[in-house]
Amino acid sequence: MGFKPLHDRVLVRRVEADEKTAGGIIIPDSAKEKPQEGEVVAVGSGLKSEDGKVTPLDVSAGDKILFGKWSGTEVKIDGEDLIIMKESDILGIVS
Repeated sequence: MGFKPLHDRVLVRRVEADEKTAGGIIIPDSAKEKPQEGEVVAVGSGLKSEDGKVTPLDVSAGDKILFGKWSGTEVKIDGEDLIIMKESDILGIVS
């Protein structure tokens, strides 16, 4: 992939949600919510402070994360739907 986010931005691939409920009911596409879980594909170099120091990001490529429902900007890169968001939009890393 030929894309690298700048500064404190992160490129994320959504993780697909289950198509069935715990009780076995199949959820149609029209009723599904977009998942709020994803995998970090690429990260920027970090946030620059006013004195020029770069603070590295806490996430790295390959991390599984949770993010806010309305976070980021959806983009299509190499035919794949991805999201670009700031690190501050990430709620946490799933272990």
